[in-house]
Amino acid sequence: MRCYNMGMDFKRVKVITTVPAKEADKLREALAKAGTGNMGDYRECSFSILGKGRFRPTEDADPHIGKPNKLEVVEEEQINVMCKREYAKQVVQALRKAHPYEEPLIEVIPLIDEADL
Repeated sequence: MRCYNMGMDFKRVKVITTVPAKEADKLREALAKAGTGNMGDYRECSFSILGKGRFRPTEDADPHIGKPNKLEVVEEEQINVMCKREYAKQVVQALRKAHPYEEPLIEVIPLIDEADL
């Protein structure tokens, strides 16, 4: 699938990940230190959704939770944060470093500024 810029210059991105609920505050702190969550006069802004993550580690996996070949269901928190586009790479690197999972889910979505609508 291709994504076309269509002439817009994205200044901000949204970064979304999921993490075991009990480890969400630690990850949120690492994301803030990397440059996320700044909106005007507010700092450390984020939004979270509680849910259940499901996965089955393979024989080659080194899971933080669970055992190979066993389906796991984990109480997780989805964390949504925004940052300037130029910080996105360092944010993803910080996320990977602070995240307990071997293969964390990471989504990076370009955001259109209101003035560009």
